[in-house]
Amino acid sequence: MLGEYPIEGRGAAEIAASVERAVGSGGLEPGQLLPPMRELATRLGVNPNTVAAAYRTLRERGVIETAGRRGSRVRPKPATTGRDQLPVDVPPGVRDLSSGNPDPALLPALAPALAVVAAECDRAPVLYGADPVEPALERMARAELAADGVPDGPLTVTSGSLDAAERVLLAHLRPGDAVAVEDPGWGRTLDLIPALGLRAVPVAVDDEGPRADALRRALESGARALIVTARAHNPTGAAVSAARARALRSVLRAHPHTLLVEDDHGHGIVDLPLHPLAGVTRHWAFVRSVAKAYGPDLRLATLTGDEVTADRVRGRQRLGPGWVSRLLQRTVVRMWADGAVNGPAVAAAYRARRELLLDALADHGVAAHGRSGMNLWVPVPDETGTVSRLLHQGWAVAPGARYRLATPPGIRITVSTLTPEEAGPLAAAVSAAVTPPKGGRIQA
Repeated sequence: MLGEYPIEGRGAAEIAASVERAVGSGGLEPGQLLPPMRELATRLGVNPNTVAAAYRTLRERGVIETAGRRGSRVRPKPATTGRDQLPVDVPPGVRDLSSGNPDPALLPALAPALAVVAAECDRAPVLYGADPVEPALERMARAELAADGVPDGPLTVTSGSLDAAERVLLAHLRPGDAVAVEDPGWGRTLDLIPALGLRAVPVAVDDEGPRADALRRALESGARALIVTARAHNPTGAAVSAARARALRSVLRAHPHTLLVEDDHGHGIVDLPLHPLAGVTRHWAFVRSVAKAYGPDLRLATLTGDEVTADRVRGRQRLGPGWVSRLLQRTVVRMWADGAVNGPAVAAAYRARRELLLDALADHGVAAHGRSGMNLWVPVPDETGTVSRLLHQGWAVAPGARYRLATPPGIRITVSTLTPEEAGPLAAAVSAAVTPPKGGRIQA
């Protein structure tokens, strides 16, 4: 063990693993400066090149960052420190609006479809070598993608939208590459970027999606990829409008080598039209998961994209899990064909709950955002204090720190299970807990 630094090892892999263990256990804290490479090499009795290799591995894994002569330090949010580890401790009796989950009452019953599909699989089990994509799922997915204006491309299935994003990024990028991401944005995506050894470049978001001027700056600064949420943006509820899509396509046309990853996880729970960006750059992927409409435990997303991207994703998938369970795929097909989810009704229910709270907040002079999906974003001057004060008033909401890079503070309120009777009291509690910000933009 090295003095005040809990670092040990003789080889680069051992030293890197020691640092990661220390970060995970809290022995090394986010932001803490690491010893210079030569100093560490001397104290461990190893070659400086060994320490340099260990530090390089740690940078690629998103554990540390290096700023030239200022040295290396543990990242403020290292790969071992997920944003969902900023928990809201919800005491008994407090109404939990922090989870981001869909309303269980709006999810379909699984038992009927599973029973039918299980019997089919008993009669004809899926064996090694079978097609990784259920033909019926591919036909149905392609029909809906074409109807929404998504370009035609090879189609595969992944274990949810985050799995798809990871596979696409790894198919094209190398450690150290920069990725333009929405800010605020989905916490898991913001965790994924450094975990892959990539750098996140924030792109400001308003109600109509990523701002074109912010995207232009990000790409001109060297970002090689863009991850964008089409609708039901988490945490703000933003949805890319027709006008914004035109502006974003114009920016992307000037940067045709940008890798575009488009996430439409709100498909099936949103009643706003899709305005896809897919196809405007050389390499692109368009992803749709079923988690919000059919249930989070149905880990399934369809992915289409350009020939090269799809081929790389499928090839790497064959060397890992091989395929996403065909039983699971058939279950989704069965529920899809049976109309188990009434998409327009689900979207209308979430819209009504959002608008109810938005109106109640406006009556109290509180600015909020929530154009689609099941979440509202409320800018606040002090999110820690706001979350704490709301907890004392009986309401649990999510702190904006889970979702922010450079965006000012805010809170996320999940309205998926909000009742009409709760909207007024909740708005009053929020009003008492925050000082309403001026202006309507999500970002500064």
